[in-house]
Parts: sequence; structure tokens; C-alpha cells
Amino acid sequence: MDIITQLQEQVNTIAGLAFNTFGTLQRDAPPVRLSPNYPEPPANPSSAAEDAANLAEQPKLMSAALVNAAKQFDLLVAALPLAEGGEEAQLKRIAELQAENDAVGQELQKQLEAADKGLKQVQELFRQATDNCLNLKKPD
Repeated sequence: MDIITQLQEQVNTIAGLAFNTFGTLQRDAPPVRLSPNYPEPPANPSSAAEDAANLAEQPKLMSAALVNAAKQFDLLVAALPLAEGGEEAQLKRIAELQAENDAVGQELQKQLEAADKGLKQVQELFRQATDNCLNLKKPD
């Protein structure tokens, strides 16, 4: 797998981790009283001590996963090849590649035209053969 694909996958991983982290934090956040005009939010009767321990540990684990994913992304970015020679050298290389692409495109176009010509010849021979078979003629 090439480095760009790995970078794309790492960005997707970071996005997924961030989405899950924020969603979990939002889901597990304790109720808060918004205004003195509203009643106190109901307390959750389930095992509050266990939930508090879980609630305190889970964000740490999720943030550690996000940091590790970001570090992996940084390593992949560091592995990218450096551009040699600056912008002018890159533009020159792009021009060379474009010229090479144009030459290959012209060669492919010639091969396509030759293939079309061969196809037309085969179609004509097939047409003649089917006409001869249908008309019970002997080939010329």
C-alpha cells in the first residue's frame, strides 16, 4: 500500500476515533442543571461508584488512542519523500511527465486506429462469409 493511501486511512482512523470519543463523552456526561428555574436532574440509581470509575477512565483511554493515531500520522508524513530542487525542478518534472504522457497517448491512439482498421477488415470478411453461406456461393 502506498504512503498516500496509508495517510488517507490514518486520517479516516483519526476521524472515527474523534467521532466516537466525542459521542461517548456526550452520551456519558452526567446531567447538569441548566437554570435555577428547572428542577434538579434525576440521579442515576445504578452503581454510581463503578460508573464514576468508568467515566473517569474511558476518556483517558480514548484520548490516548487519538494521540497514538496522530503520532502514527506524523510518522507517515515524515516518511513522505522530500521534493528535490524546489518548485522549478518540480515544474520541470511535471512538464517532462506531461510530455511523456502525451507521447504514450499518441502511441495508444495509433494502436487504437490500427485495431479499428483491423476490426473493420474482419467485419467485412465475416459479412462476405455469411453472405456466401446464405447465398450458397463458393468463396471467390
